[in-house]
Amino acid sequence: MSGRVLEVTATELGARSEQVLSVYAEAMEVSPAAATSRRSILTAHLQRGGFRACVAVDEDDRMVGVAYGYLGAPGQWWHDQVAHALAPEQEREWLAGAFEVCELHVRPAHQGTGLGWALLDALLAGPVAPTAVLTTPDADTRARRFYRQGGWVDLRCGLRFPGDPRVFAVLGLRLAPPP
Repeated sequence: MSGRVLEVTATELGARSEQVLSVYAEAMEVSPAAATSRRSILTAHLQRGGFRACVAVDEDDRMVGVAYGYLGAPGQWWHDQVAHALAPEQEREWLAGAFEVCELHVRPAHQGTGLGWALLDALLAGPVAPTAVLTTPDADTRARRFYRQGGWVDLRCGLRFPGDPRVFAVLGLRLAPPP
């Protein structure tokens, strides 16, 4: 593994928002300007209930990976979009009290080293939630294969979010047995 993983508070992650957006830009292969346009989203996420974050840093304390999420709830944009896309029984089973993994990114030079697994494992080690959910592009990507290898299952494929031309898959992972 090419870095060490640390759990950080919302305040600490907010103070390192430039680094978070830089990791996002590199990992997602988008321009720094496109990444910077997501600052308000990051800022809003820092305020969510059950927020958890982990970062991976190299020997120079440079952020090389980031993962964060929170407990989703009705009234939150992503949660409502996904809830609407799922069948009612899936919504009850997978979204009620779920931990929503919002971001998991590793700089390309550090991908394939186990850092993604370490970040995800650390992130999911703490939430008190029956399930974790996320969206990823609905294609045979490295990310999709990563999640499937980790036991994530497809809950819905072919999902389109308003204003985004890409097609997504909703994935879920059981963290605890259902009550």
